[in-house]
Amino acid sequence: MKKLLIMRHAKSDWGSGLADHERPLNKRGTKAAAAMGKALAAMEAVPDLVISSTATRAATTVELAAAAGDWNSRITYSDALYGASVRGSLEVLMGADPGAASVMLVGHEPTWSSLVAHLTGGAVAIKTATVAAIELYVRDWAEAEYAQGELLFLLQPRSIAGLVE
Repeated sequence: MKKLLIMRHAKSDWGSGLADHERPLNKRGTKAAAAMGKALAAMEAVPDLVISSTATRAATTVELAAAAGDWNSRITYSDALYGASVRGSLEVLMGADPGAASVMLVGHEPTWSSLVAHLTGGAVAIKTATVAAIELYVRDWAEAEYAQGELLFLLQPRSIAGLVE
């Protein structure tokens, strides 16, 4: 089995005046991204490999999380995750390093909630900086297209407020 972590980018700055792809995180988003990185490290849930959307808010989210949590993860970026459908996201996942036991995809709504529902059969709301961890019943990421899994946890920044700073 493989573990998939799905992380939505942290809160972005809508008032930045920049194009959607270039929109940065706001102050709250910066804090939440770092807190989630620390929380995942404390839970020993740091992924082996991270594949992030190239959108500034997604890339910054994972970079802050990894730095704050002192992750040892390999981080890569994929244009295909920006605006991706569930199928497109699964195609990215299918190309992941087969040696990685756990992979984190970092991207956007509404795809992430739909992806979790597709893989687990359950509906969840993936709010900003939320991480959903799914145990996938596959031996190789190449099998992800038809994978099914079980939701292990859904971690939101507000649920860890005050626990990691």
